[in-house]
Amino acid sequence: MDFSYTEEQMMLRQTVREFAENELAKDAAERDEQERFPKEHVQKMGELGFLGIQVQPEYGGGGMDTIAYSLLIEELSRVDASAGVIASVNNSLVCYGLEKFGSEEQKQKYLVPLASGKKLGAFCLSEPSTGSDASSLQTTIVREGDEYVINGAKNFITNGTQADVYIVFATEDKSAGHKGVRCVIVERDTPGFEIGKKEKKLGIRSSDTCSLLFDDCRVPVGNLVGEPQHGFRIALSVLDKGRIGIASQALGIAVGAFDAAVSYAKEREQFGRPIAKFQAIQFMLAEMDLRIQATRLLIYEAASRKDAGLDFSIH
Repeated sequence: MDFSYTEEQMMLRQTVREFAENELAKDAAERDEQERFPKEHVQKMGELGFLGIQVQPEYGGGGMDTIAYSLLIEELSRVDASAGVIASVNNSLVCYGLEKFGSEEQKQKYLVPLASGKKLGAFCLSEPSTGSDASSLQTTIVREGDEYVINGAKNFITNGTQADVYIVFATEDKSAGHKGVRCVIVERDTPGFEIGKKEKKLGIRSSDTCSLLFDDCRVPVGNLVGEPQHGFRIALSVLDKGRIGIASQALGIAVGAFDAAVSYAKEREQFGRPIAKFQAIQFMLAEMDLRIQATRLLIYEAASRKDAGLDFSIH
């Protein structure tokens, strides 16, 4: 299995690394401490094509493969994990689902601005009493004429306070089990839709996470994504892709920690020499690097299988 990088992937990696080190690094710690969303940086990420890296060019994206996507998230997260998760959600949980399951009208109206960075998306599955269990959703959706009416609440929604487009999952027919789940698009200014409490977090605080409230929120029937009975299937498919992004984010955090450890070991001196010269420290650094390399290979195996059309859920 060949995991050598293509020229296009190497160019992308260099571009992302330069952006992260020259732009994100300047205020990453300050933003995290202040819990401040990086609006200017997200706008620049959109301009650079980072928010729709795999979307086909005809819809405003970069048309790259999943390993390139993993490289993008790793390099962002190496410097700023908040930027990494913002990009990951927009790419894998929002754009991917719309491109794979959305209608042509939905792609033109929503996917194009999302992929080009003109709009930001959020994926709305988790609820106060339900995590990623898409078959047990308490949020309801009922069809009334040419509209769907949504009632309920969502919790822990990344990009929730900042998004323009929300991919929402709700149950229309509880007796139908997972086939009763629907997937719909909700725009930010829709009546009956309210952004709730912003969560306090221990880390990744420059990325906003919040609750969302739906009180007789009405959306056109045309906002239904895919076939009515395919909501659960859409959720699972998108979550599979999302796990590659989150694994890449964790990898980037680990690489950033390793870089900091190596730098410190070279600077810190004991007994007249840098501690990097001591074998005990070298063993620690070697173990860190080994785990990083193993993680990267596992991610690339899943990414490679996805692009080959093979099952990658357990990889």
